[in-house]
Amino acid sequence: MVRTLRCGWLVARLARMVLPVLVLSLVAAVAVPAAASRPAEIIVLPGAASAEGIAAGRGTTFYAGDLFAGDIFRGNLQRGTAELFIDAPAGRMAVGMAADTAHELLFVAGGFTGQAYVYDTGTGATVATYQLTSSASTVINDVTVTQDGAWFTDSLQAQLYFVPVSAAGALGPSSTLRLSGPAADTSADFNLNGIQATANGKTLIVAHSGTGQLYTVDPTSGASTAIAGISVPQVDGIVLQGRRLWAVQNTNQVSRIRLRPDLTSGVVEEVITSDRFQVPTTAARFGSRLAVVNAKFDTGFPPTATRYEVVVVRG
Repeated sequence: MVRTLRCGWLVARLARMVLPVLVLSLVAAVAVPAAASRPAEIIVLPGAASAEGIAAGRGTTFYAGDLFAGDIFRGNLQRGTAELFIDAPAGRMAVGMAADTAHELLFVAGGFTGQAYVYDTGTGATVATYQLTSSASTVINDVTVTQDGAWFTDSLQAQLYFVPVSAAGALGPSSTLRLSGPAADTSADFNLNGIQATANGKTLIVAHSGTGQLYTVDPTSGASTAIAGISVPQVDGIVLQGRRLWAVQNTNQVSRIRLRPDLTSGVVEEVITSDRFQVPTTAARFGSRLAVVNAKFDTGFPPTATRYEVVVVRG
């Protein structure tokens, strides 16, 4: 009963965040400046009742999640197919995810459960479950993997969570990093969202849905700084490769951004759209292609579409 009340409260709260997204999605469909619609390929997630996160695995393998059921699909961009890989136990969610290919682990953010899940990408078995926070006011939203472990965002609290991974692949106890500076703003219904780390793991970049900004975060102190020159309203998941960053926006577009070497500022180089986008949330990059998940929140929250898919575009 407690879980039902808590879930109902949070769904209602998130619905207040989603409704403006639906309006912006309709506007974006007819008014996206300097954006060219790209030819797209569709990869269906068979049997999915919702969708949100995606992670790149080895080669052309990807993993995508059923947001409210917690199930994980495994797909292949080369073949254009996907199938159910992990039938998650009841009560789990699957929001953002990231693959640690060196240790064959998949880290999955558990949404309003306050949990994170670690799966074996070879067998699909659950390796570990973490209760990152006991607060009822939480949305564990996204995750990025570094050489030392995995970092998770919380959309309702000004903090990140860290799960260490040893060189041998052993998992340690989680810890909490409290944020300071502009990334710590929790005034919106939905705040911290996507997260990525630089190659050396010394700097984190977080996306803030409420402010439409990107921030750098010091993973030791939690201090944050805005990346100047960039506005990405309704930003969700992000992808970072070198000094290029792709910001998925719920307004049916992905902004490709060029960052300065010191990460103090950036500029939007291109806005990528597709007539196949339907409230995209996250993306994974494979060479010159982006695999983008359609969450279809324009059908409601929870969504009510009959099919969920990954849209593959040139990025």
